[in-house]
Amino acid sequence: MPLWLSPCEVGLLAGLPAEDYPDGHPTNGSEDWAMSVAAAEIDTVLAELSALIGDRVSTAAAVREHHGKDESWHHPELPDAVCFPQSTEEVAEIVKICARHRTPIIPYGTGTSLEAHVMAPHGGICIDMSQMNAVLEVNVEDLDCTVQPGVTRKQLNEYLRDTGLFFPIDPGADASLGGMTATRASGTNAVRYGTMRENVLALTVVLPDGRIIKTSRRARKSAAGYDLTRLYVGSEGTLGVITEVTLRLYGIPEAISSAVVSFPDIEGAVNTVIMTIQSGIPIARIELLDEVQMDAVNKYSGLDYPVQPTLFLEFHGTEAGVREQAEMVSALCGEFGGGDFQWTTKTEERNKLWQARHDAAYACKALRSGCEIWATDVCVPISRLTECILETKKDLERSSLIAPIVGHVGDGNFHLAFVLDLDNPAELKEADELNDRLVMRALAMGGTCTGEHGVGIGKKKFLQAEHGEAVSVMRTLKMALDPQNIMNPGKIVTV
Repeated sequence: MPLWLSPCEVGLLAGLPAEDYPDGHPTNGSEDWAMSVAAAEIDTVLAELSALIGDRVSTAAAVREHHGKDESWHHPELPDAVCFPQSTEEVAEIVKICARHRTPIIPYGTGTSLEAHVMAPHGGICIDMSQMNAVLEVNVEDLDCTVQPGVTRKQLNEYLRDTGLFFPIDPGADASLGGMTATRASGTNAVRYGTMRENVLALTVVLPDGRIIKTSRRARKSAAGYDLTRLYVGSEGTLGVITEVTLRLYGIPEAISSAVVSFPDIEGAVNTVIMTIQSGIPIARIELLDEVQMDAVNKYSGLDYPVQPTLFLEFHGTEAGVREQAEMVSALCGEFGGGDFQWTTKTEERNKLWQARHDAAYACKALRSGCEIWATDVCVPISRLTECILETKKDLERSSLIAPIVGHVGDGNFHLAFVLDLDNPAELKEADELNDRLVMRALAMGGTCTGEHGVGIGKKKFLQAEHGEAVSVMRTLKMALDPQNIMNPGKIVTV
């Protein structure tokens, strides 16, 4: 994607025939062209949208302000209006109107993203999917379900509770499943159950010209041409608007056990993680919190764990299997200096532990009154994880910033949470420099600038470094945004 273009701004290019692109490309890199697209006939667009969905289009300041920000530290940038569709067909008509008038479109789930995905730097129309929140179908025998994009993960699991099934992807926030699909979300359970990429079976998508496609069927495998489902999982709003999601489900484990173990140094904790994964122990969650993060978590959540690098773990399976897994990991922890291995099967204690983990960002924020969090998101191959974290810790030791480390280390993903005074330019500059070094360190180790948060405003500048100069991002986006190229094999453009 063009480096100036936020992934959410599909409407900047929506529906435009190739001859309308400057220089025959989706964009020539000109910020001015983007601004001219955003300065479309907004009054005409609003009139047409009002005729379509009536009072479910709003230009109220409070509504626009709510939809012009997410959980990131970036300052809000507001859309011109917000639409609340109730069906795939309404989404398609909204997209057609915006395409005709070259108006940006920003799909919106629950606003829990961390990279300014939902902000509207060029204005446009925000499509809020919250009123499309029905569970359409549950196939218990096939272990799958189909939902509208506004259904949240907690809502789905509450709906499934009496079926003996659950949906395991848990990014922490009660995000919408459409948004989780669009950002390829993962979270604490990904080490066992995978990310949204592995758990989305099929999608219904409204293309940039308003056409509706279904990317696949419910079958668990297919060799019928292009894997369009995988194309849209993680596309972050750039290729279309997701209006239905078919998901893989799992049986609720017979037994679940959680554990906490502290280490005298972070190297021992990370090496334990690596050995656990390499030993093939089917652990469900394995989270790292450094001593700074543990201090914050203790204070915020009322815990009293040692202020040391710590692992939070969880095991799923049969009672005998869970006991065996816990004993094996306990032995590994001992080999790398881990202290008292505390584990529990009590639901209340487990919930308290994982709620504290999910509240880690708020715990960081509470370390400094009036400050905001800038979360980083690198991911590296598991064999390079210890090296990457140790080098990052050395970098932080030379810094004046508070930046706890927390991560889904079972799949090589960890975060720094810079706790910043946004009115202090020196702090922002230092955080930017530390983040640059962290990302380039991860890339040099075969990793990525973002393991799960996605590429919003905060990570645009790293795209070229990650994907390499040999790949023309703009040409790739042009190909992807042309439905004829996607759907007709004879017209695929080689890039």
